[in-house]
Amino acid sequence: MAKPITVREAISQALMEEMERDERVFLLGEEIGVWGGTYAVTRGFYDKFGPERVRDTPIAEAAIVGAAIGAAMVGQRPVAELMTINFAFTAMDHIVNEMAKLRYMFGGQFKIPMVIRTVGGGGRQLGATHSQVPDAVFAHFPGLKVVAPGTPADAKGLLKAAIRSDDPIFFIENALLYQWRGEVPEGDYTVEIGKSKVQRPGKHVTVVSYSRGLQLSMQAADELAKEGIEIEVVDLRTLRPLDMGPIIESFKKTNRAVIVEEGWKSFGVGSEIATRIYEEAFDYVDAPIKRVAQTEVPLPYNRTLEQSALPQVPDIVKAVKEVL
Repeated sequence: MAKPITVREAISQALMEEMERDERVFLLGEEIGVWGGTYAVTRGFYDKFGPERVRDTPIAEAAIVGAAIGAAMVGQRPVAELMTINFAFTAMDHIVNEMAKLRYMFGGQFKIPMVIRTVGGGGRQLGATHSQVPDAVFAHFPGLKVVAPGTPADAKGLLKAAIRSDDPIFFIENALLYQWRGEVPEGDYTVEIGKSKVQRPGKHVTVVSYSRGLQLSMQAADELAKEGIEIEVVDLRTLRPLDMGPIIESFKKTNRAVIVEEGWKSFGVGSEIATRIYEEAFDYVDAPIKRVAQTEVPLPYNRTLEQSALPQVPDIVKAVKEVL
């Protein structure tokens, strides 16, 4: 059985169920306890589990991540919340040089079973320093798994899998998706990390995306279907490891691709995917691959300017028609 719930509810359910299942799982972050979380994901957790397992921290991301790494090294399963992905930059040394590398550098003598939950994306008029999408930055580093779900079902299943994993996971949520509703299976289930998925079958163009870009791509698919254009939407779900299998299989069928990402085009996720398609399926290319991404500027605060800089459904529709 499945019932429709929001992404926010799905993430909250995943955390609640894993904390009930495993007493080693605990949460730490800014305002997650008494306040219930900036996005209300952990509302009620403090009353249920107490201050030992729902730890309000100082405003110090390096301390949050460093403490989580230490706890993971001695057998706990911390889930550290960073209020926004932009604040992760203050903890980059811990994330890049410890979280991602310690298990390798010590020959697997200990594990780093921890998750960093954080929120990215623009569209909320939070200004240039609080609206970035640096997903590709974190996906660059081997040893760190980077997960970015685009549906409520995947948000729950992937988060539960991340908490149970013995590897360090960087789990990216999008604030504009928290209210997106979708069918979520009831009961205990997980979604395998590192597997892309065809979210909508089609035959004319392969559209590859993830997170909020998936929502935009599905809306574009509805618009294009009115004109008889059937796009196949492939959801990455995980940026590292990157599963190209469903993408290549789809591309060999459609011979055309559009890649949609909310981040900047230069040195981004779309660049990597386009290159791999050219490397692995060049003989199937019937048109240049198109990328839809954010305009290369620090995101404006003004709402009209911000929306014009972010990728929108008409941009995807236009790109699809161009490759056709």
